This record gives sequence, structure tokens and C-alpha cells, in this order.
Amino acid sequence: MEFNDLKAFVADHDNFEIRVIGHAGSHCYQVELEDVEGQRHMLTRSGKPMLFRALDDVYLELKRAGIHRAYLVQQVPHDEMVGRETHYADPLASRMPLVF
Repeated sequence: MEFNDLKAFVADHDNFEIRVIGHAGSHCYQVELEDVEGQRHMLTRSGKPMLFRALDDVYLELKRAGIHRAYLVQQVPHDEMVGRETHYADPLASRMPLVF
């Protein structure tokens, strides 16, 4: 989802979840939107996934889109290596609420 599309989506909808995804061992973050139908949309620029080097950069970009809440999700390579499903819906295990 392009940034301009994100701004339009946020203006028209109120039932969605924003996830800031961090990967263990990496200092980069990606932003993902999950809509009410359960479809996931990665934030992109010119068709390429946007990468952020700091959470402050993520906050500024999301604020520009009119978003003030998100979840920080840390993906651990061990889960992916052993084929275990990541549990984004389990709030205590894999995500932390962010308010900015």
C-alpha cells in the first residue's frame, strides 16, 4: 500500500490495525496494515517496501497519515526456522501497543 493510499484509507475507515514490524538482529522496521477482512498491506514507496531505521521515523510517517496508535511486533528468526506460526493476535506474547 502506497503512503498516499494509506492516508486515504485512514480517512475512510476506522477498523484496522497498524503493525510496526521489527526483525531480531536488524535495526530496520516495516509498517503493515491489516484491514477488517484480515488482508495485510505492507507500506510501500514506488512499489518497494518502506524501511525505517528508527521508531521515531516510523512515528513521524504514521502521524503524517493521521495514525496515532500501532503495535510493535518483534519477529524472532527461531519461530520462522522451526516453522512455527507467529502469533500476532496474542497481545502478551508478540506485540506491544504504541501510542504517539
